[in-house]
Amino acid sequence: MAINDIFQAVLAFDQAAVIEKVNAEIAAGSDIQAILNEGLISAMDEVGKKFSDGDLFVPEMLMAAQAMKAGLEVVKPHLADGATESRGTIVIGTVKGDLHDIGKNLVAMMMEGGGFEVVDLGVDVDAEKFVEAAKAHNAGVIGLSALLTTTMPAMEATIKAVKEAGLAVKTMVGGAPVTEDFAASIGADGYSADAPGAVEMARKLIADQKMAA
Repeated sequence: MAINDIFQAVLAFDQAAVIEKVNAEIAAGSDIQAILNEGLISAMDEVGKKFSDGDLFVPEMLMAAQAMKAGLEVVKPHLADGATESRGTIVIGTVKGDLHDIGKNLVAMMMEGGGFEVVDLGVDVDAEKFVEAAKAHNAGVIGLSALLTTTMPAMEATIKAVKEAGLAVKTMVGGAPVTEDFAASIGADGYSADAPGAVEMARKLIADQKMAA
């Protein structure tokens, strides 16, 4: 199947090949949803599995995410509004006082590769900005990143602000110093130690939301 060539090109971290093969499939009249789901998103799911199994490392995962994103940019103009079903909207950012963004950027790309709409607020984001963005974009999940122990309290402040705003949005946290115990102690709905895990956690949180609705 030719769409499998797109899948393989992502796994080979070959941006040029991904773009070429996506364009070829579009020109051949292949189903856009199949290109997106079976070619690009499935490839990132496989990347996540390989990372979890220890077969890929962060630099390789980043290259695969960049290759996937290159293909996504080709596909986007061919997606009619509403023609593709998003798995949900994620608002993501590094919390107030923290300027680290490599991990956050990787998670954002993996989320996009996983089929989510991603609203990336950048770094040094205060609690109110997370709340405003979640409202504006009807987000299902807010993802908070921190790389400094000194900025971890900003996660708790943000989660508190979300709850005080009465939003139904779920919160998840991550970053090098963050632990599952810390996440539970501040009332976060989810935690992940790495980017593939963050995608799986977001899927779970949004699925739980849909079941509760």
